[in-house]
Amino acid sequence: MLDRIDRKILGILQQDGRVTNQDLADKVGLSATPCLRRLRRLKAEGYICGYTAIVDQKLYGLPISVFVSVKLVQQADEYIDEFENAVMAWPEVMECYLVTGGRDYLMRVVTDGLESYERFIKKKITRLKGVGQVESCFSMNTIKREQQLPPIVG
Repeated sequence: MLDRIDRKILGILQQDGRVTNQDLADKVGLSATPCLRRLRRLKAEGYICGYTAIVDQKLYGLPISVFVSVKLVQQADEYIDEFENAVMAWPEVMECYLVTGGRDYLMRVVTDGLESYERFIKKKITRLKGVGQVESCFSMNTIKREQQLPPIVG
């Protein structure tokens, strides 16, 4: 179970993953050694999955996000496995979720333009034998994109 200090540590790290242990300890009201012990425990227990830099996708050269919903022809194990294994290998797929409702999967794909997205659809998605329908929605603007989880109320 996470206590108040653990949650505070995780909140601070989500804001600044490069904070030093001493600064982190100061911010949560601990000395450096117990803070480091907690940090190591949070990593070992899987609360902290890794550290990364958040890169501006437009400046990087991939300005377009496309939300792609996919419906399989049927939810047979072979189609599910083929689709999920393929998605894991496609670098342009930033996120993929198995969802409820009228579709089976929802993905966020990044691309540098319509031509490369068309290649992605033609050369990758539609070549999978289990794919029945594909629907694309192009993001016009990002209104909100958070990396930090909200606090748990209660």
